[in-house]
Amino acid sequence: MLSRVASLAVLGVGAYLVQVEVDLAQGLPTFTTVGLPEGAVRESKERVRSALVNSGFSMPVNRITVNLAPADVRKEGAAFDLPIALGILAACGVIAPQALEGVAVVGELALDGAVRPVRGCLPMAAALAKAGLDSFIVPEANGPEAAIVQDVRVLSAGTLAQVVRHLQAGEGLPVAMAAVDDGLLQGGADGVDMADVRGQEHVKRALTIAAAGGHNVLMVGPPGSGKTMLARRLPGILPPLCFDEALEVTQVASVAGLLPSGQALVASRPFRAPHHTISDAGLIGGGSVPRPGEVSLAHHGVLFLDELPEFKKSVLEVLRQPLEDGRVTITRAAATVDFPARLMLVAAMNPCPCGYHGDNKRQCLCTPVQVRNYLGRVSGPLMDRIDIQVEVPAVPFKELSSDSCGPGSAQVRQQVIAARQIQGQRLCGAAHCNAQMSARQVRGHCRLSPEGSRLLERAMERFNLSARAFTRILKIARTIADLEAAVDIAPPHLAEAIGYRSLDRGLA
Repeated sequence: MLSRVASLAVLGVGAYLVQVEVDLAQGLPTFTTVGLPEGAVRESKERVRSALVNSGFSMPVNRITVNLAPADVRKEGAAFDLPIALGILAACGVIAPQALEGVAVVGELALDGAVRPVRGCLPMAAALAKAGLDSFIVPEANGPEAAIVQDVRVLSAGTLAQVVRHLQAGEGLPVAMAAVDDGLLQGGADGVDMADVRGQEHVKRALTIAAAGGHNVLMVGPPGSGKTMLARRLPGILPPLCFDEALEVTQVASVAGLLPSGQALVASRPFRAPHHTISDAGLIGGGSVPRPGEVSLAHHGVLFLDELPEFKKSVLEVLRQPLEDGRVTITRAAATVDFPARLMLVAAMNPCPCGYHGDNKRQCLCTPVQVRNYLGRVSGPLMDRIDIQVEVPAVPFKELSSDSCGPGSAQVRQQVIAARQIQGQRLCGAAHCNAQMSARQVRGHCRLSPEGSRLLERAMERFNLSARAFTRILKIARTIADLEAAVDIAPPHLAEAIGYRSLDRGLA
């Protein structure tokens, strides 16, 4: 006897429908799964067998063939356990075939029949809404996440037996709810505040500009000068996520399996800080079935690369496309997938291998060749894509011991939000912030006075800046003007923007 159960699988940050077909035939008892199953899918027969027996059902003594269609796309994960078990019961006549019409099912089975959470339920629910199916049965822990999609009726399942009773007699499974209120997306970074940092006022100013315009930042300074401490406080001054941004961030976290159990939405901007030993696949994403990497997990948030020159050069070079396009495209033999990667890159590095080149109090032990080779580990094309380059000197004792502290994260955040609102009105949805402006938008919104043009021309000639650096300077100057609510870019705004190209000026 043949039965069919609708299910779903994840591909990239999206999902597609999978038809689980179960056939019971006469012959020696076997359990075969076809349709390009990966290891976890092939092992499902053991989990399904134990779950059925321990839930009070009989395992049929037949030749069982399970087909996962479409059969030309690789399937991975344990999300097909529950639909396979229901398909076997439907083929045996325990569940009426019409009870499975219009219903999609996902879930991993424990050996006792409990339904465990799976990753990717949010994009699955979105794909189900487009397909027009009525109901979606998911594990209890995935209920709030899937229920964000309003067009699908999401039912939470705790055990296999509960799902069977629901399909047999209509003993209703609880309907999952996603409680998302206006205050959920207002929180900043917990437990850290910009006021905790003593001194470094010029660096705080640079980070404020970066947050206001979505610009990439590189901090250069000796060990212990506060680079990491400053970077970790950047999410706290960024604007709160809007609902659409939170949905995109949650979708990536769901696909990666990083969404906490029972959580509906990611409420704060992500902050990712991978170790410098990470591979290019770990940073960008990859695998036989592509998974999102750190740049996608930092979507709409901050990617912090500490000790930038210690990363392998091949790893740093693959950052070029996502920094420019805001997306990562991964091509494999089976499929090509796109991952979002609209992020702020924040990097930190020492000025030399020992860390004290240019320090007034500690002697640098590095030769000029060592310093040049160390800085050369970061290529010019990548450096061009970093808008703001700022020096972070050691903090004097007087400032460290002072009770005086600058504005806190909440106060700075209000300045950033006001600047972002100005940008939103100017760009009219074509971009979220100044860093995302196209070349045409830069020409339209970053016009200079004759005095400003002469100033920028002199800087271009003196520091031998590239065309990309020219555009970045204009974007930064536009952000500085927005922070002051100025309509036009004035020469002081432009001069400050030029000052944030410290490595181009050879000061580091």
